[in-house]
Amino acid sequence: MSAPIPPVANAPRRILMGPGPSDTHPRVLAALAQPTVGHLDPYFLKIMNEVQAMLRQVFQTENPLTIAVSGTGSAGMEACVVNLVSPGDRMVVGVNGVFGGRMKDVAERAGAVVHAMERPFGEVFTLEEIEKAVQTHKPQVVGIVHAETSTGACQPMEGIAKIVHDAGAVLVMDCVTSLAGRPVCVDEWGVDAAYSGTQKCLSCPPGLSPLTFGPRALERLDARKTKVQSWYLDLSMVRNYWAESSRVYHHTAPINMNYGLHEALRIVLEEGLEARFARHLKNHYALRAGLTALGIQFAVAEEHRLPMLNAVFIPHGVDDAAVRGRLLNEFGIEIGAGLGPMKGKTWRIGLMGETSSPRNVLNFLAALENCLAAQKFAFQAGASIAAANALYR
Repeated sequence: MSAPIPPVANAPRRILMGPGPSDTHPRVLAALAQPTVGHLDPYFLKIMNEVQAMLRQVFQTENPLTIAVSGTGSAGMEACVVNLVSPGDRMVVGVNGVFGGRMKDVAERAGAVVHAMERPFGEVFTLEEIEKAVQTHKPQVVGIVHAETSTGACQPMEGIAKIVHDAGAVLVMDCVTSLAGRPVCVDEWGVDAAYSGTQKCLSCPPGLSPLTFGPRALERLDARKTKVQSWYLDLSMVRNYWAESSRVYHHTAPINMNYGLHEALRIVLEEGLEARFARHLKNHYALRAGLTALGIQFAVAEEHRLPMLNAVFIPHGVDDAAVRGRLLNEFGIEIGAGLGPMKGKTWRIGLMGETSSPRNVLNFLAALENCLAAQKFAFQAGASIAAANALYR
């Protein structure tokens, strides 16, 4: 039985201002189109070495086991959890958003006894709350989300590792949204294992998960008495493929995705981490000024806001889906809806990596004003653009 062959795929050009993926740099797209070689080809092994070296700079770590896991950020989360948790182990997970809840779910599936340390969506944990949870439950592993993509909240990390290490546990950090957009200081903060994703501030398509394991995490991995739950994500084997001294075949790596990440990391380091952080912050301030001029409020306290993921309350009487639909269909701009208890209450506006630019901030504000005017929302026309422009002078 035959069927018509679909037409050639021709993806629309969008401005990706949601919670991810972000816009991909043209140089990264070009890198993805380079000829595929074998997964043990000397050229690809050189690419792997260089990816590791550049990831160490972006993670701000000296950890030898710093690699790109084959899979999206969720694969990085699962890799950290299943390698560090054995059945029956106790794990404390900070749940103040969807992705803390997801880490809890992954740990439970790995057989851990999980204790959720909870805060309302959009809030962060104090050191006192973390210390109390650790002292009460005496975990072997503690998981914290640095940048909660579902809420736009940034968890302060200073001081957490000391609490965790003093209790004999290891610290796992989710930095999927923050890596390459704001400081992620793995060694300085004492983080034992961290994971991220390529599709946020690295501005590479989804498909790889940067991951780093420090000495405490490796010691725990090596001391396991049971096999890692996932064969595919078993770092005791995967690390031998990434190690220059061994190169033991484990699985066929996504060759061209690593080309793309390689070029994305080159772009990050060419710009410089401090300059890149400053760019994200400046564009966040401009967006904030524009939204404030329209009377739109942020859902997270100012001191804990992520500059690359702006969660704002939908104005009263404004149709959430109608605005997002019009932004996408008429202006080619994608923003994200709220998740969990924030569903229908917030928009998530991303300014990640390549997307974080004055052009996109000003285009978005102009388009948003158009959408709000169509819904009879009262505001001074042009106020948001004027307010944002004042920040760019």
